Amino acid sequence: MAFGLTKRKMVTVLSIDGGGIRGIIPGTLLANLESKLQELDGPGARIADYFDVIAGTSTGGLVTTMLAAPNKNNRPMYAAKDINNFYLQHTPKIFPQTSRWSFRDTVTRLIGAVSWPKYDGKYLSRRCCMDTVTRFIGAFSGPKYDGKYLRSLTKELLGDLTIKQTLTNVVIPAFDIKYLQPVIFSTSDGKMNVSKNALLSDICLSTSAAPTYLPAHYFETKDADGKTRTFDLIDGGVAANNPTLMAISHITKEIIMGNCEFIEMEPAESKRMLVLSLGTGAAKREEEYNAATASQWGSLNWVYYNGAKPLLDVYADASSDMVDIHVSTLFQALYAEKNYLRIQDDTLTGDLASVDIATKENLEGLVKIAEKLLKKPVSRVNMETGQFETVEGEGTNEEALGRFAKQLADERKLRTT
Repeated sequence: MAFGLTKRKMVTVLSIDGGGIRGIIPGTLLANLESKLQELDGPGARIADYFDVIAGTSTGGLVTTMLAAPNKNNRPMYAAKDINNFYLQHTPKIFPQTSRWSFRDTVTRLIGAVSWPKYDGKYLSRRCCMDTVTRFIGAFSGPKYDGKYLRSLTKELLGDLTIKQTLTNVVIPAFDIKYLQPVIFSTSDGKMNVSKNALLSDICLSTSAAPTYLPAHYFETKDADGKTRTFDLIDGGVAANNPTLMAISHITKEIIMGNCEFIEMEPAESKRMLVLSLGTGAAKREEEYNAATASQWGSLNWVYYNGAKPLLDVYADASSDMVDIHVSTLFQALYAEKNYLRIQDDTLTGDLASVDIATKENLEGLVKIAEKLLKKPVSRVNMETGQFETVEGEGTNEEALGRFAKQLADERKLRTT
């Protein structure tokens, strides 16, 4: 998408949720969208050519970077059809299952260990108990994965590229644990403020540093006067797991600041935005938590309960759902609900709902989930229940993406003629 003052009818926005390995789901949807754009505009069409802003959190931030970072020919580093190959090839190494000590097994063994007699005459049994306790303590003394492979991979792929070099505007959040403050990296900020023009590799490592899974990321930049600015960052999902509203706010801020790219729009003209928001799937609502049980929980149970991590689940789901409800309300109030398309699957169960079980079987299962999602009817969130409900007369998600592709192609033609 060319920068500068252009004739425009709509401002186009793509938003991609966080969700670990479940990034395969939006990856599949984007491949479908890009193929439809190529049917309209030729095989060279890429997602970044059509969106004014692409926002992504955590794994969505990685996808955003893949779509918008330039290669040596100043074209997107990845075609959308290659995103899933990235996940299938690399996530088993980012989240290695063979070296992964099951937290559930650890807790189960610890409970068994403390129920054993102190001495049973068998040195080996006592040694096993000590090993179990040591591993249990270790589960709380460091992240589940060391992040080394992800660090080397991002640095290898992105090199010295900084955020101001992206092919369209990107917006990627992280959270600074030193100042307890969200940090939002964007292309426009990178151009205006040298201290925010961070390496894309550092931004990717920061936005995906999910607490308990991957280590926090530290890096430094210099401001225009050579003064060092430090960042102590974790996953942007703790602030905005669904970055749709953040992307809309970014556009509003740019308008207020007089950014010539959006100068023709007024801050209140949300009805002139065309927004595609892609979720990474959510666990099926099975009512496994309740107040009676949770009222008895201490710190440990909020971190880990019956194989799940309630606190992380609550933060991620609450953030994503609140944003969807807010944006849906905004567009409906403006009688522009068809300008906002949210595609999400809230029926994931078992390992498919995890963010890190990167087995071949599970990854291929997520691809199938995404393919089925394309065939499901368009749904919108019910403001009262939070459940997704079918929208009559709008067909399937794949058909909706086809209509979206036509709008994107028409907008691009308007700007280039």
